[in-house]
Amino acid sequence: MTVPKATTMNSEQEFARIVKDHKSTIYTVCYMFSKDSEEVNDLFQDILINMWKGFGSFRGESSVDTWIWRISLNTCISAERKKKKAGEKVPLTMGIDLFTDQDEGSKQVQKLHERIHKLDVIDRAIVLLWLEDISYEEIGAIVGISAKNVGVKLFRIREQLKSMSTNNED
Repeated sequence: MTVPKATTMNSEQEFARIVKDHKSTIYTVCYMFSKDSEEVNDLFQDILINMWKGFGSFRGESSVDTWIWRISLNTCISAERKKKKAGEKVPLTMGIDLFTDQDEGSKQVQKLHERIHKLDVIDRAIVLLWLEDISYEEIGAIVGISAKNVGVKLFRIREQLKSMSTNNED
């Protein structure tokens, strides 16, 4: 899909449509990088700002999906790096619980999510894209590596996650 270059009103309407169509993708990325609802909302807003800044120069050389994934992941990765440099912040309240169910399936999902959060940010991004059933080629385009390197990284990530489960780091 190409984004038409037209009047500001048309651009705003087109941007609003793209955001509406891809809101769940953006939130998926935000939730992969934070469990805190306020931080998720901040990340979402930062992504929208970065999308808007780049909207006028989007040339359609990649799909809109790839463009959104790339901006979303880059924004969250940058925020994660800034957060690590700034030090750990202690939230006053935690008003969100993504894993309220206590059945065995939910507990396994929670453990996997905790393990994924232990990965470095690039590996976490690759896992997220893989879980979203995105092709190796598109993952490579989003993250800036070859499709073959995506396969190698995913193999290593799986091994790392397996070793976390056998080491009982949960």
